[in-house]
Amino acid sequence: MTCLTGIHHADAKEFHRHRSSLHEAQAHISLPIRSHSVVRKHPVVAISATSDESVNVSAHHLRGGGMMRVETAPYAVQTVTKQYIEMKSPTGTALDYIQNLPSISVSITDTSGIQGGQIQNRGLTDSDMGLLIDGAPAQNATYLTEDIDSENLDSISILPGSTPVDIPATAAAGGVMNEVTHDPSHKFGGMTDFSYGTNNLSREFLRLESGDIGNTGVRSFLSFSNTHARTWVGAGINNRRHLDFGMRKDWKNGSFARFFLSWNNEDSVVNNYPTASQFYTFKHTGQSYGHTAGFDAKNNDYWKNNLDIWNEIFLTAPIHAIVNDKLSFDLKPYYNWGRGWDGGPNGTASAGEYTYKDGRPVAAGTPLTSYYNQTLSMNVGVTAQGNYDIDHHNQLTFGYWYQNSNSIAYFPVNATKANGVNPYPDNLNYAVYSDGVRNNYGSNSGSETHALFIQNKAKYFNNKLQIDAGFKFVMSNIWTMSAATHSNAHGENITAPLPHLSLSYRFNSHNQIYINAEGDFRQPSPSALSVGASSGTMPKNQYSIKEDLGYRYNDKYIDIDLDLFNYNITNRLLSTYLGDGKSGVVNAGNQTIRGFDIMLAAQPYYGISPYVSFEYLNARMDTNIAASDVYGNLTAFRTKGGQAPMAPHVMANLGLTYTYRGFFSNATLHYTGPQSVTLAGDQRIPGYITNSLTLGYHFKPLSFAKTPTIRLNFTNLTGSIVRSGAEGVGTNINAVRLMNGNLSATGTGAQFYLVPRFSMTGTISTAF
Repeated sequence: MTCLTGIHHADAKEFHRHRSSLHEAQAHISLPIRSHSVVRKHPVVAISATSDESVNVSAHHLRGGGMMRVETAPYAVQTVTKQYIEMKSPTGTALDYIQNLPSISVSITDTSGIQGGQIQNRGLTDSDMGLLIDGAPAQNATYLTEDIDSENLDSISILPGSTPVDIPATAAAGGVMNEVTHDPSHKFGGMTDFSYGTNNLSREFLRLESGDIGNTGVRSFLSFSNTHARTWVGAGINNRRHLDFGMRKDWKNGSFARFFLSWNNEDSVVNNYPTASQFYTFKHTGQSYGHTAGFDAKNNDYWKNNLDIWNEIFLTAPIHAIVNDKLSFDLKPYYNWGRGWDGGPNGTASAGEYTYKDGRPVAAGTPLTSYYNQTLSMNVGVTAQGNYDIDHHNQLTFGYWYQNSNSIAYFPVNATKANGVNPYPDNLNYAVYSDGVRNNYGSNSGSETHALFIQNKAKYFNNKLQIDAGFKFVMSNIWTMSAATHSNAHGENITAPLPHLSLSYRFNSHNQIYINAEGDFRQPSPSALSVGASSGTMPKNQYSIKEDLGYRYNDKYIDIDLDLFNYNITNRLLSTYLGDGKSGVVNAGNQTIRGFDIMLAAQPYYGISPYVSFEYLNARMDTNIAASDVYGNLTAFRTKGGQAPMAPHVMANLGLTYTYRGFFSNATLHYTGPQSVTLAGDQRIPGYITNSLTLGYHFKPLSFAKTPTIRLNFTNLTGSIVRSGAEGVGTNINAVRLMNGNLSATGTGAQFYLVPRFSMTGTISTAF
């Protein structure tokens, strides 16, 4: 039996913004997007985000309007291509573009691309995934939009249950998502677009391409975007300013160096996530659960007192160097830096409770604001590997990965300004003191990871049979302490052996089977290392053993991809909502996850390209999870054999793309089945449907405008008000009968994501 641990006592909104979750379990580490080819005499272009075995095929092989791609890797890969991304709204994020893949259910918080959301993948979440951009760790799904603009995305690949041994990641029981960035053009020029839509959305984007710079082999691009929108529920205004810069240098022998840098600045409203009662009130009466448009000193929930201010820098610079026909090296450094703060209401001051810096008493009833003030969020690392062709059949890869992550955050309390706006957290004119000491405790947490890996890729029978056998050994240290005094330190050292084995056989050009098996572990993020109040222990590490069996068929008309999977997970880690502004981490016992994915897409026929996908999932808990009854006796929920939370049995997708001369359109439907959202299984959300529609037209070139295009993008066409997922599962909502026969206390249930209201976005764009 396992217990609730790692309870975080900061405000729930502050916990939600906690940047160190970016590094939770070392899951968010990059995947090489353009690794070496087996034949290294020629420059490598447009190869897969998964490995050199999964190539980006030419345009006539794009099926289902770009919603599926032919894959040959010895594990499951699901990809959306540039063709599909360019039909969608440029205000979208990677989450919008992958939500019709069979393994994925996505919850988003807005339609403007300023804020992200959450991924559910085979009964797991994005905390169990490696979210990657060009070989570097990206933000978690909540903040994924901060790292790149959609116009600079070439493709997005999901490896729903596989983590290749040579990537710098361990905790990816839910697989890997890799975003491949735009390669600079060989020609001077650029592109621009302008979007306007629902919720007073306006967005401008401009990208300039240098083209080939003389005979240097260097080319680059620079882009900038500006986005402004209202929140779709409640009051508030969100703003985002973003810059991307990319550069590539190629050598004649096939060596190359790539560089990608992004900067993101935003000020947005901290989201409210409704409880079940708030959701039903909103659904039936229209009463908003969002923040208020005006200042109310009593409730203090004015939207300008719930702001999120953040600056982010993201950098990756992979290098592939070919020494000779047998030996090559890859160096993949990355750096991520962020700083910012959240503010939110913290009740009112009592008489004599606080004073200002100069000793004046804070008047009773003065509204207070609490903060999550993150002065540092840093993640820096590098992977170095060598690749050696032993003979015609075998290639040996060996390497080393190092990563250092650090997060420093303070939790000060200030008096709210008279107009209801939260002041800057370091503005001492509003700081409050108790007995002459400012209420400003903080945490300093981080992790350091070393890993050695080795892998052999063997090919036989004219490359029809491929065997990849690899091993990674991870050594990690995680820690947390008081930011000011470096006291109350907690941490642990971890080692983990991670074996990998995959086999693939292509019977002919149309049929392929594969088997993949691997192990991984997930350590709790440093932010979850606070000692639990009830157990006095830290969360345990999560371990997973995964197997996949797949079959692929493709010809000039149709692609079919079937994947059967089985996971065994020990000490499952879940983010939970405990009520009263508290969030935490739960070791949700052991789980077994089984099911299958199937995808089908066809070549255009009279301009029509269909796409369908389906997943069946059976995720069961294997443990009765510890709980206390109303008398304080330790016992357990009756969870063994029950459906795991946030693991719907069925998901299905339909896509239809139509092109005729300059006209193009795309329509999608996604269905997610009913799911549990509490550990006790006593709170559920029903199945729901999301939809989208694209209508557009490519005009003939006009003057400098090479590709003038207009398109309309619609989401949630029916305007349905439904829940799409939980922002942290609940322990229970009702008093439930426990293993010892007594009842538990009544719980708080879960908080929810809602599908945003109907939206329409119009975009005009052109290359030049």
